Parts: sequence; structure tokens; C-alpha cells
Amino acid sequence: MTAKEIQKRNVKANQLKVMLSDQGKYFVESSKGKILYNVVFDGDVHGCTCGDYARNAKKDPEFKCKHILAVENSVTNEDMESTKFLEKNMPKLKDGFLKNIKGKDFVLYAGVLDLATQKGLLKLEVELLQFPTKENGHEAICRAVAEGKNGEVFSDIGDANPNNCAEMIAKHLIRLASTRSKGRALRDMCNIGIACLEELDSLDDIVGGNNSKKTTRKKATPAKAKPATAKKETAAKKTEPEKTKAAKPVKKVNSKTKESKDTKSKQDMPSFSEAQKRAIYNLSRRRGISVEDLDNIVMEDYATTLDELSSADASDLIRSLQQAA
Repeated sequence: MTAKEIQKRNVKANQLKVMLSDQGKYFVESSKGKILYNVVFDGDVHGCTCGDYARNAKKDPEFKCKHILAVENSVTNEDMESTKFLEKNMPKLKDGFLKNIKGKDFVLYAGVLDLATQKGLLKLEVELLQFPTKENGHEAICRAVAEGKNGEVFSDIGDANPNNCAEMIAKHLIRLASTRSKGRALRDMCNIGIACLEELDSLDDIVGGNNSKKTTRKKATPAKAKPATAKKETAAKKTEPEKTKAAKPVKKVNSKTKESKDTKSKQDMPSFSEAQKRAIYNLSRRRGISVEDLDNIVMEDYATTLDELSSADASDLIRSLQQAA
């Protein structure tokens, strides 16, 4: 039996009504609803009273007509005893394949593959469109094509490069691009609108995702110190009593104390992580912000360089870049 014939039989089988008698016998209505066919279905043993089965079973003992397929696609055995009119076994995404991170739902690739199999996935093929090289930025691109039992075809692509995946996966770009392409094609087949967890650059993509409050960036107020030479010239013009008065030790002590406190507070603040740094560069690249403009933004809003950002300021900058879209 060809693949097209199998697809046609599955389509017709899904449209037939299945009934279970008190004696545990299965009956399937004909497509026009005028005849009931008795179906024998007991594990590996199966049979049907229809003419299609009688003709083809002699040539192929494993042959299944649309009436046998209709019973096979019905509810599982443990539900059959109390069921009179059987409903079709509806494909369902299992809860264990759903992950909630920072208030956002994601599905695992294994989950969409399982659901696609329930829906009758017949074929899943992947083609490598671009091999990662130095010239193309080490980017791998794959196309996946999924085919269902009813003849429907779904296709999509997936990409992977060192900038859109975790550092520990960067050595497996082709495999990651393949998984992403298959996940996207199967999500279309299963009508799943949420992204696969494997499609994310890293978990930094969703930092602050559940924070609905608008974040206000800190305004930098750097203090400008007067040159030492200017102080000397001003002091020379003052009289001796004024010079003595201006050089009170208390003011010097307070100034040094304030500087030491500021220095100590900056040193105590933890520096931002490599994961935060990658997230900042990825988000700025998506927003079309150059490295030079990013440095200017950091200096203007945080009065420091990007490499010297604290962990808290880095998180604040990530949220600002995410909300800038």
C-alpha cells in the first residue's frame, strides 16, 4: 500500500463513528451511515466484515481497512468498558513538556515532537542550507520539512551562530540549527504558538520578562573636579588669614572621607557577569545600536564604562534595551 493510500484511509477513518456493544464488540458505521461493520480488534488480531478487507486481507494479512483504523484511533483500552459511543483519541501536549520561566511559557522540542507523532507525523527531514565558516560568521542554517498522515506539509528554517546560543553549545551549531528548524516546523504542524526553549539565545533573553513596571534609567551626575593649578592661583590671591581659614583640616578630612566612602561603595558592588554582557550585546545588535553608541549610552546614564558596570546596572540596562523595541 502506498503512502497516499494510507493517508486517504486515515482521513476517511477519522470521519467514521465507532460503537461498542454490551458484549464488547466493535461496530463502525459506513461513510453514508447506512451499514454497520463488525470489527474484530484484539491486540495484534484484527478483522472486518467489509468487502475491502475481504479482498485485500488474502494478499496482505497485515492489511487494515478504514473501519479497523477507526477503531484503532479510538480511546485507549482502559476507557472502553464504560464507553458506548467512542470518541476519537485527541492528541494532547503533556504538561511535563511545558516550562514557565520568569512568567513566560515555553515548550520543549521533545514535546512538539511527541504531539506531532500523536497527530500522525509520517516524515521529518532536515537539509543543511549553510555550513558554518569564518566567512559567514560561523552561522549554520537548516531547513526542516514535516509531513503528516493526511498529506499536509510544513516547512521552516532554523539558524545558529556563536552570538545566538549559549557558550557551551557554540561547538554544536549544526545540530542546534537542525533542532530549531524541526521545532519550528512541528510547532506549525501542531498549531503551537509559544516558542521552543531551544530557540532562545540563552535564558538572559527573558530576564525581567515578568516585570510590567516601566523602568527609569538613572541619570548620571558626574562631579567635575577643579584643576590643582587653579586652586593654587586662587589661594595665592587671598590674604594670609583667608588662606589659613580656607585650609581647615576638617574640610580636608570630610572630603577624603567622602571619597573613600564612594570608592568603597563602588568596590563593594558586584561586577556584571559574562551572561549579562552577552545579553547586552545581543539586544543592542537587534535594536541597531552600534558599539560606540552603546558605550555612549552607558557613560551618559551610568557614568562609567561598559566593562565597569555593576550587576544591578547591567540588569537595569538589559530591561531598558528590551523595552526599547
